[in-house]
Amino acid sequence: MFPVIRYRAIFAIGFMGLALSACDTKTPATAAAPAPIEVGVVTLSASDVPLQVELPGRTSAYRKAEVRPQVSGIIQKRLFVEGAEIKAGTPLYQIDPATYQAALSSAQAELARADANLAAAKAKEARYKNLNSMKAISQQDYDDALANFGQTKANVAAAKAAVETAQINLKYTKVLAPIDGVISKSSVTEGALVNAGQADVLASIMQLDPIYVDVSQSAEELLQLRREMIKGDVAKTESAKVRLLLDDGSVYEHEGSLQFAEVGVNESTGTVILRAQFPNPDRLLLPGMFVRTQLDEGVRANSLLAPQRGITRDRTGNATAMVINKEGVVELRQLKTGRAVGDQWLVLEGLAVGDQVIVEGLQKVKPGAPAKAAAASSKAGE
Repeated sequence: MFPVIRYRAIFAIGFMGLALSACDTKTPATAAAPAPIEVGVVTLSASDVPLQVELPGRTSAYRKAEVRPQVSGIIQKRLFVEGAEIKAGTPLYQIDPATYQAALSSAQAELARADANLAAAKAKEARYKNLNSMKAISQQDYDDALANFGQTKANVAAAKAAVETAQINLKYTKVLAPIDGVISKSSVTEGALVNAGQADVLASIMQLDPIYVDVSQSAEELLQLRREMIKGDVAKTESAKVRLLLDDGSVYEHEGSLQFAEVGVNESTGTVILRAQFPNPDRLLLPGMFVRTQLDEGVRANSLLAPQRGITRDRTGNATAMVINKEGVVELRQLKTGRAVGDQWLVLEGLAVGDQVIVEGLQKVKPGAPAKAAAASSKAGE
């Protein structure tokens, strides 16, 4: 009996020890909430945004003239230096003038003869008029004298026209520059036979200062811009300025101005041609060069710009941004963006003035997590 009682006592004491040990164990505390992660943000504000578009273009001469002969003959002399700067009226070629000089002399002789005949016919008409008034001659004789006088006056007029034509032809034997500009190489040499109205040009003259830049813009983009102007979202600039980007990446030192836009759309490309004019005093731009242009299209008032480094795209290609709301919690916003303006996106929908867009630390946060806003560095990567 005694061993059994002893074992029961030991078991009871052990059970009480376990119970006391269990009572001494403290209940675990609830897990602490995670601390907010500090991220760099940009606070959005509204501003008037100048809209620019970069478009490809090609240069073309301000004026171009093709030099052709207006009379036929043999080229006696070339009177210019190829590639030189010339003025309007500068002699370029001399065509053999001998036959045209002879034609002028003949026309002048015919005019002299017509003048002599006119003097005789005029005197006869005056005598017959007096005789007719005295009934000394018949009316028919006076009418014949009057008709002869009128015919000789017409002959004088025709002779004068022939002289003028001969003088013009003789003048055209010296081919003159029609405009100021730079002349190309000559396509003919001394001794070449040229014909009036021939298709082949003798040389070309191009005025390079100022110079045109013809720019192609999508008709769809132009339509959208005009719709925004009609709605009042975009204000038209008083004078559309154009800047030129050269092949080496530099900006052309002179600003240009937009001259006009074509009234039709190219059916094959779906583009509209815009023409800009640039000063070209140093002849740095030559016709036919490909260039890129930055064109001022207008000003969009009270618009929002968000940094591109804070805008991402989801799987469907829609723009999204992480924003810290008033409660300090990260929100994912779906956006509608417009064009790029420098290193920023023009935001059309999804953000408002005062929103804090996360641009640094995006990989550390997710929607619904607490975050602490700090001013972002001025440059990406800093």
